[in-house]
Amino acid sequence: MRKLHSKLTSLTLTTGLLLAVQGASAQTTVPRATPAPTTNPATTPATTQPGSNQPARPAASAAVAVPTAAPQVAWFKELRVLSGVAVSDTGDLVFVGADARIHRTDARGVEKWNYATGDIGRAHPIMTPDGKVIAASYDDYLYSLDAAGKLLWRVRLDGDLFASPALRADGSVIATTAGGSVYAVSPAGKILWTLKIAAPIFSSPAIAPDGTIYFGGQDNRMHALTPEGKLKWAFTAGSLVFSSPAVDAQGNVYFGSSDRRIYAVGPDGKVRWSKPTGLFVNASPIITSSGLVVVGSYDGSLYAINTTGETEWTYKAGAPIAAPAVELSDGTVVVGDLSGTLHAVGKAGQAIWTLKTGKKMDTGVAVSDQGMLYFVTEGGGLSALAKQRPLADGAWTMFRGVPSGWGRVLTPAEAQARTLARRAAAAAMLATLPPAPTTPTTPVTPPRPTQPTTPTTPTPPKPPVVVTPPAPVVPVLTPAQLAGAAATGARLEAGLVYLPLTPAAGALGLTVRVQTPRTATLAANAADGGQVVPVRMLNKVAYVSLAALAKLSGTQVTLTQTPAPAVTFTRAGRVTAFPLNLPKVTPLKPVPEYPDVIVRK
Repeated sequence: MRKLHSKLTSLTLTTGLLLAVQGASAQTTVPRATPAPTTNPATTPATTQPGSNQPARPAASAAVAVPTAAPQVAWFKELRVLSGVAVSDTGDLVFVGADARIHRTDARGVEKWNYATGDIGRAHPIMTPDGKVIAASYDDYLYSLDAAGKLLWRVRLDGDLFASPALRADGSVIATTAGGSVYAVSPAGKILWTLKIAAPIFSSPAIAPDGTIYFGGQDNRMHALTPEGKLKWAFTAGSLVFSSPAVDAQGNVYFGSSDRRIYAVGPDGKVRWSKPTGLFVNASPIITSSGLVVVGSYDGSLYAINTTGETEWTYKAGAPIAAPAVELSDGTVVVGDLSGTLHAVGKAGQAIWTLKTGKKMDTGVAVSDQGMLYFVTEGGGLSALAKQRPLADGAWTMFRGVPSGWGRVLTPAEAQARTLARRAAAAAMLATLPPAPTTPTTPVTPPRPTQPTTPTTPTPPKPPVVVTPPAPVVPVLTPAQLAGAAATGARLEAGLVYLPLTPAAGALGLTVRVQTPRTATLAANAADGGQVVPVRMLNKVAYVSLAALAKLSGTQVTLTQTPAPAVTFTRAGRVTAFPLNLPKVTPLKPVPEYPDVIVRK
């Protein structure tokens, strides 16, 4: 096994940190919230947006220019996290630690299990739809563990695995190595094929809707492979490509390079546009729900570029950015910088809030469907912000595309299931938030000063009051819409009618608290202990039978035909009709008394 010192040195070169001037403190620091820089809109001319070099847009009211206070850190734990953090649909966290172990914790950072590898690692883990964990290490091995942390298989590749692996729709894994090789590994841990490019690979592979595999190399190229591992094309940039690509629904690929440019390349390998920056771009781009390519540079700026290559806005963070950004459902972009500041940026590139930690951040923010936002600081400390917006819908709104780290554009069925799960979880989270304060829409005219009758001691002015604007409302499906979505996905398996778990539970006012490949715990609220129902995985999506839902405590079920056929559930005073025509879903098929052919032995 190589010496740990050489691994850490190689890691530093990989992320490009030797090329940046750092002034971050090395002491343990409690993150502190700082409102974004502000001016008084009533007295200061509007010239530029706070934190941006773009002209300020006319404000509809004085309250619009008032910044939002940064959220408070819910908890901070010294977990010695080295890699990015993968988040499961149920909120569990998986990461690789400085102790050379793969860790799984609950949403509060309480450990469930850990597994020892042969070395440390920084690759972002994968959590598969059936609960498995895929992780990589600098010991040259790719690991697969079951949901309980037991080793299923491990396979040795030809070099350190700096880059994060990608999960294909069929369950196979694409991994790249510092030895310059690309591997396809089956769900059972068998090597399907390999391709050598003769240059180290530190860029994590990304998979397009048609199965094309994209990754950057230290040969200054962005490579495109067929699903079978054959080279389609290689686009040459002006320097090294550390940046991991982002892929949109049309198969266009976006990445940065050490040549100080951001690139957009089409599925045919031809450049669509490129944009210069002030320094090298090692961070990985995201693609927002509105189609903006957002990526940071070591020049201390966060760039947002539209599909035609025009800069929509540039946010000045004031320190190098090596981490990927993430977009929340209200359009806010969150990114950390190497000075240790977490930035929240609005849709127009304006500063919303900043959170100073004093310790650099070079991995992306992780977001759970349950409204938790996690970020890692130098030294491995993990911080959590509670009651945040979930991830925005889109092909690549965060590093690796989804919180569980798959590294590919989802299929339409997967995307629909993710959206339904995210919105159901967001509804439960938003219900716990207090009503947003009312923001005045017109400025208030101050009263005219009056002449005092007697001399008085002047009082010091009060500090300005920060008014938090009302948070945008995340679109949430109604129970009737959830019931309709569940009915649309109904399937007949082994004589039973199955519905997609998440929308079916949401229609009944329940949330999926815990899910395994075979069971799910459904609860009405935080005080509810929950009820366990059996589930069945169909095309990697969890389904629950109508019969299991009908057996829930306090539930009554009736069949109705008017005004339309439906299966109606009554539970806790809530009446929910699933628009199902059971005779049509479960047609009677005649079965012959005797088979057509009798086989004699």
